[in-house]
Amino acid sequence: MPRVKEISKLRNIGIMAHIDAGKTTTTERILYYTGYLHRIGEVDDGNAFMDYMEQEKERGITITAAATTCFWKDYQINIIDTPGHVDFTAEVQRSLRVLDGAIALFCGVGGVEPQSETVWHQAEMYNVPRIAYVNKMDRLGANFENVLEMMVSRLKTNPVAIQIPIGSEDNFEGIIDLIKMKAIYFDIETQGLNYEESAIPEDYRIIAENFRAKMLESVAETDDELLGKYLDGESLTEEEIKKGLRKGTLELRFVPVLCGSSLSNIGVQPLLDAVIDYMPSPDNIKQYQGFDVKDHEKLISRKPFEDEPFSGLAFKILTDQFVGKLTFVRIYSGAVKIGNSVLNSYVGKQEKINKILILHANKRDEVQEAAAGEIVAIPGLRFTKTGDTLCDVKHPIAYEQIHFSEPVINQAIEAKTLADQEKLLQSLEKLVDEDPTFKFKLDEESGQIIISGVGELHLEIIVDRLLREFNIPAKVGKPQVAYRETIAGAIRQEGVFDKPIGGKAQYGNVIIEMKQAQRSKGIIINNNIKDDKIPKQFHSAINKGVNEALQVGMNGYPVIDIEVNIVGGSYNQESSTELAYQIAASIAVKDGLRNSGTILLEPVFEVEVVSPEEYVGDIIADLNARRGRVEGINQRGVMQVIKGAAPLSEMFGYVTKLRSLSQGRAVYTMTYSHYEPAFIKN
Repeated sequence: MPRVKEISKLRNIGIMAHIDAGKTTTTERILYYTGYLHRIGEVDDGNAFMDYMEQEKERGITITAAATTCFWKDYQINIIDTPGHVDFTAEVQRSLRVLDGAIALFCGVGGVEPQSETVWHQAEMYNVPRIAYVNKMDRLGANFENVLEMMVSRLKTNPVAIQIPIGSEDNFEGIIDLIKMKAIYFDIETQGLNYEESAIPEDYRIIAENFRAKMLESVAETDDELLGKYLDGESLTEEEIKKGLRKGTLELRFVPVLCGSSLSNIGVQPLLDAVIDYMPSPDNIKQYQGFDVKDHEKLISRKPFEDEPFSGLAFKILTDQFVGKLTFVRIYSGAVKIGNSVLNSYVGKQEKINKILILHANKRDEVQEAAAGEIVAIPGLRFTKTGDTLCDVKHPIAYEQIHFSEPVINQAIEAKTLADQEKLLQSLEKLVDEDPTFKFKLDEESGQIIISGVGELHLEIIVDRLLREFNIPAKVGKPQVAYRETIAGAIRQEGVFDKPIGGKAQYGNVIIEMKQAQRSKGIIINNNIKDDKIPKQFHSAINKGVNEALQVGMNGYPVIDIEVNIVGGSYNQESSTELAYQIAASIAVKDGLRNSGTILLEPVFEVEVVSPEEYVGDIIADLNARRGRVEGINQRGVMQVIKGAAPLSEMFGYVTKLRSLSQGRAVYTMTYSHYEPAFIKN
């Protein structure tokens, strides 16, 4: 099957960072220099090409991970521009799952900030090779070496500078390429489009040589042949250095570090060169591991070649006003063309491919076919949700699903008119399809619709989207904490169901033991029943009954951090059914919770406040008053960093309070940490 570029000339990369480090600005420059945009958009002006949602333009932040394709030096680069705000971490997580490499972008002033750490560790989890780009070197307080030190201390990684800046802050003029040992200056008149290499300024020669020596040492360690040359005092060629840097990057031994200022149009083209030189192509990944659809214990794999059976992962769903539901798919193996039928291996249903789109943010080009390594959008898929596997009907495979954070904040919502209420439910259904961290339910007691998300901004954006995209003005209540429960003590409990249903006898008998599990372990179910007690065919029904019963505890909240061991029961050949065992298991769980009692749990967030020193005392006093725990205070440049933890219930409206305490000079980040026993006020 023909493709736009051969697979070795494909790069699937993401740009990940803390909020406001300059991800979207960097992507805008990449699109400009690769010839896709004829003028540069600015986030601050609200006309950035990648931030196409109205809320993104207004707030100057990225909410959805926008995908785009561009070409550089005969290579095709698929870029996913991910959000930096902690409320949209799911967008980063699902993007990292399907990318081959990532650019970790750090602010030259702030360095490694909290969300940088979060996304870095997510990239570690998926073994994604990275290069780092230290942006904003022209900002007051920018310090390249300080960022390198923070990468070591906070990320526990091995940064290898392959560029260093010429000057910093107002004196930032250009960059020094340590491979070529040349200074690079960018032409302001052409918005950085033209740049030239020249000799390294004399006062930077010794610094450059010191950094180059460290780089060569790291490169030499990647290969015995290079090490031999290096130890013999021979010079390594430019080609050998690049080969060693690529090998070390792909093997996750170190992270090449570049620098620049995207806003000032300095350093972006060398960053593109580094993507081509050091980031993996899809065929560098030897194979993708999946499961046998019928037996999840059995591993099977696919290679990233077109002659393999088709397989891909649906990693994102977007509702589009023109084409309806768009499913973003990373193709891992084989090829797919318009008119094909593919299998969704998680739901066991076939989907027809009627259109295949290549994406440029919110603009799309239709193609007839797509092959291994590509990222495409397919409209009109009926059964596919985020994390599902699409594959060849005759060669099924299931890739591991993507796991997301559970919502921790609730809000009541209703349409302003009765006529809009049904429309509101349909629109919320579409938003749930798009965003796995967003949920809603109908509260049977109050009749209210309750929406749930991972933060206040998350729900604010959802309500805003309802108005703008679906034309539904909605009223919302105050944000509420999504509490959980856990069992108070250990208990053994029997559940029996012995009643006729529809005139047919039904019998199920289950014995369980329940106890608290470690924090953040969720629900653990161990099925220890011998087949001679209850036949294996009923075990999944028992598990289902246990799971369903734990959805609502004694106080009406889901039960978590609990271990349920199914230890016994009995079987009647005449009347035992799956339904009876499901009900019996549910009875055992509910009676066990009632007899043992439950403990209310509340979500606790890690909090990091960055503030000038004079406000630290007031900020700590306020955190203590909010039942917060201060766990450490560190210096970051001229600012103090207060790290701690606090319950979500006490942190509503904190942004306003912090502004007044610090005269608007302090900023904070909150990240969900865990659930712990709630403090109940009398």
